[in-house]
Amino acid sequence: MKRFTAAELEAARDRLVPDVVADGLRVLFCGINPGLMTAATGHHFARPGNRFWPVLHLSGFTPRLMKPSEQGQLPAYGLGITNVVARATARADELTAEEYAEGGRLLTAKVERLRPRWLAVVGVTAYRAAFHDRKASIGPQERRVGDTRVWVLPNPSGLNAHWTAATMAQEFGRLREAALDRS
Repeated sequence: MKRFTAAELEAARDRLVPDVVADGLRVLFCGINPGLMTAATGHHFARPGNRFWPVLHLSGFTPRLMKPSEQGQLPAYGLGITNVVARATARADELTAEEYAEGGRLLTAKVERLRPRWLAVVGVTAYRAAFHDRKASIGPQERRVGDTRVWVLPNPSGLNAHWTAATMAQEFGRLREAALDRS
């Protein structure tokens, strides 16, 4: 992967990164918002320390470890990626409560249109802010968006030291099993 200078990363601030979506996905993964590396590359979860791609593979969602640049192949596996907030920032704490609320509204409309089987929000704090649910925890939620079930996953950022790749893969794997169940 290309190494970006600090100036190149800063130039990516506020840039939008296109969703990787299709109608009727098994799981639509939803990040908090694009980081500067993601915005600079145009590839979701592109920061080298982010564990999304390894955990996606370890949990059995993909048959091999994919690179962020291969994100366009996800719909073939019934998977997609979007974000709660579209604006790229260096850190999620740069986002406002209003951005999270508006992001939750826009995400709801997107999910109603695309109708994935599951919406998987990666990051319980982002889920709580976007959907005004202070008591939410990791795992399946009571909330539905239309017919779409909702699951909250741990944030795969390398900064999330509470979860290892192995424990994250277990939780992602629980979602994978639920997404395969047709009942």
